[in-house]
Amino acid sequence: MNVFRRVAFAPVFLLAGCSWLTGPDGLFPDNTQHYRDSPELNELVIPPQVGEARIEPIYPIPPVTNRVAVTDANAAPRPAPLTSGAQTDSVRIQRLGDDSWALVAVSPGQLWPQVRAFLTSSGVAVAASDASAGLIDTQYVTLTDRPLPTRFRFRVDTGVQRNTSELHVLQQDKGVTNTDWPQSSDDLELESTMLRNVAQFIANSAEAAPVSMIADQAMSDSGRITLEDSEELTRLRLRLPFDRAWASISKALPESGFVIDDRNRSEGVFYVTFTGPQNQQEEGWFDWLWGGEEQHPMAGKQFLLNVKSADDNLVFLTLEGPSGTEVERREQQVLLTILKGNIN
Repeated sequence: MNVFRRVAFAPVFLLAGCSWLTGPDGLFPDNTQHYRDSPELNELVIPPQVGEARIEPIYPIPPVTNRVAVTDANAAPRPAPLTSGAQTDSVRIQRLGDDSWALVAVSPGQLWPQVRAFLTSSGVAVAASDASAGLIDTQYVTLTDRPLPTRFRFRVDTGVQRNTSELHVLQQDKGVTNTDWPQSSDDLELESTMLRNVAQFIANSAEAAPVSMIADQAMSDSGRITLEDSEELTRLRLRLPFDRAWASISKALPESGFVIDDRNRSEGVFYVTFTGPQNQQEEGWFDWLWGGEEQHPMAGKQFLLNVKSADDNLVFLTLEGPSGTEVERREQQVLLTILKGNIN
């Protein structure tokens, strides 16, 4: 009973002390009056010898590409769902054919010094490094049970999702004449072993990772996937080669609530059915987005997902109805946003 009275009277004490805290001489004085009373200054005059091109904003505002269509003039657009699937692991090894890389949930500027720290702790000397290109080359090292010395190239690249990175490893045995780096490793097993070792080191030291400003400025952390919207079409822009994009989309569709009914790789088409949220966590934000309905309003609808190459390292994803019919723009935006968060 005494405890209840003390808790009940505490707000009265705080209210009584507000003037002391925020008054003219208080601990947190109100300085907004100075702003309101400040005079308007004359426009800045640039001297003739100083070109206007040299004057740039310190914090430029980037262009907004993810625009949400409003079908009702009186309705405000809802925010797009913040979906990133179940990508909660800080470091994961991914493979496509003979290629393998580590997907790391940090920006390139954070991954770069972690790779350098791994080499230092392993006693492997660095022969050359280029932070702007994300490259670190080691000197040749002699490994146990290997007849030839070998060297490694580590490449830090921007990940598909925002604030993620990819680490690629290339291995080369010492030759007599050939000193150029090969297209693929001389020993894929040794490459895989090195990738696992550095990935484990990064996972163990993720909490205390420093940042390389040079690498962070040279490599964008905005990701390689973007939702683009126009008056006619909504699409995903994915900066990946077609083979990797196709494999990533194949994995992301089930994680995004789609069932793959069929696929035609040569035509670049997935035939899918949207089933809606499959777990309680997804139901939470779906429930909010659609007003608390028990079943998602698009559940059971069929679509064609078109995957078309624009060049060697760029594909576009668009949605159509089962017979090539147009899909309502808001449905395109919602479904492509869900898919966007699960592609890696």
